[in-house]
Amino acid sequence: MLCSGKILRLGDHIDTDAIIPARYLVTADPAELGAHCMEGLDPDWRARIIPGGSLIVAGRNFGCGSSREHAPVAILGAGIPAVIAHSFARIFYRNAFNMGLLPLELGDAANAFQEGEEAKIDLKTGKVSNLTSGRSFSFTPLPESMRAILEAGGLAHFVKQRLGKP
Repeated sequence: MLCSGKILRLGDHIDTDAIIPARYLVTADPAELGAHCMEGLDPDWRARIIPGGSLIVAGRNFGCGSSREHAPVAILGAGIPAVIAHSFARIFYRNAFNMGLLPLELGDAANAFQEGEEAKIDLKTGKVSNLTSGRSFSFTPLPESMRAILEAGGLAHFVKQRLGKP
């Protein structure tokens, strides 16, 4: 799995209420949730997104706060396939995989990516590259089973595929 795009930079401790405010939790529709992604942080944030061509890079503890599966769905619904961060809140990290969003934890190397730069992630080789600066960073490649869950679009879709259900 490869994904690439322009960096949208966020800070530390971005909580799930900033990702998708609670007033929008009345729907599970990815497009509707995506329309309000990061509205709790910056009402104009969505204008910076290139659907299918943006990646989030954040600081420490991304996705902290209440456990809500809506948060990774909102990011995906906004057209963003991955979040690179220094670190993630444990429950958000698991929810991201379950919903089909790639959470890539890079530690201090996340600081090497700035707003507007281009990045590329290669899950198979375990390499993330800042195409603007030319710097690359290695991470432990995901096990095949985790890549399969992401490629299926999340855990529910993966299980349906394994069971041969539409």
